[in-house]
Amino acid sequence: MYIDLVNRIKNAQEAGKKIVRAPYSNMDKEIASLLLKRGFVSKVNIVGRGADKVIKIYLRPSAVSGFDFASKPSIQRYTGWKDIRPVKSGYGMLVLSTPKGIMSGEDARKEKVGGKVLFKIW
Repeated sequence: MYIDLVNRIKNAQEAGKKIVRAPYSNMDKEIASLLLKRGFVSKVNIVGRGADKVIKIYLRPSAVSGFDFASKPSIQRYTGWKDIRPVKSGYGMLVLSTPKGIMSGEDARKEKVGGKVLFKIW
């Protein structure tokens, strides 16, 4: 689940690691590719087959300084596209799960689609 993936990235960054391995899921793959697109990580690889698939994420030094989970398994937060605001004056990113897939807040606002707010990362 995405919570585990983001926690692994943050903990590895604080420990000075360069590579993070996480179990594969389609949602985690989409989130990792979004983080790659926005420059929070340097490279993403999918390794293995079937149940042994793993996502290898190569970290950038001090690219992730913090994150905040808006939705948790017990509490779901939703937003409309008009209510999406920049995170940390544009230096961060809001990640949403929308009917059109996993998107950044900026992309969701351009597409005029709202959804479930997953987390903020900066």
